[in-house]
Amino acid sequence: MSRIGKQPVVLTQGVTITVSKDNLVTVKGPRGTLTQQVDRDIMVEVKDSELLITRPTDQIRHRAMHGLYRSLISNMVKGVTDGFKKQLELVGVGYKAVSTGNVLDLALGFSHNIIVEVPSELKVTTETLKGQNPKIYLEGSDNQLLGAVAAKIRSLRKPEPYKGKGVRYSDEFIRRKAGKAAGK
Repeated sequence: MSRIGKQPVVLTQGVTITVSKDNLVTVKGPRGTLTQQVDRDIMVEVKDSELLITRPTDQIRHRAMHGLYRSLISNMVKGVTDGFKKQLELVGVGYKAVSTGNVLDLALGFSHNIIVEVPSELKVTTETLKGQNPKIYLEGSDNQLLGAVAAKIRSLRKPEPYKGKGVRYSDEFIRRKAGKAAGK
């Protein structure tokens, strides 16, 4: 039995979950509504204030999906109650970030600025303080969408190992290399 899959998802106050006949799970809460299509073999049932996920057999495919769907639904419940946040940091001379609405304008050392349109489900803000690296804050209730947008922004200029320049997550550790002079 999957250690993650057998744990029930506890529903907090103000969260309602509905499961349709075709295994479409809908979670409604104070921060919005999220839906997830669950595989037809996985059974999802709501008992009291808990959601239980069970699998029919011990096949590898069923075992893999058991924990996956439990984690996805648990993230949906957390997202509609508290929400998720990601923070990115721009490290490099002349790197800038400006947000107007859901449009992010990035100066990352290229000959032109990069303009990223953030989906309307997410909220983006930027902060530039004197003596510190510019920061980008992303907030939203959908953890998958938030991670995908943050990864897309990071991929525009990945941190390099010699000087550490680039776009990185604020809690990310970059392994630094010594460079050419240390080889002699």
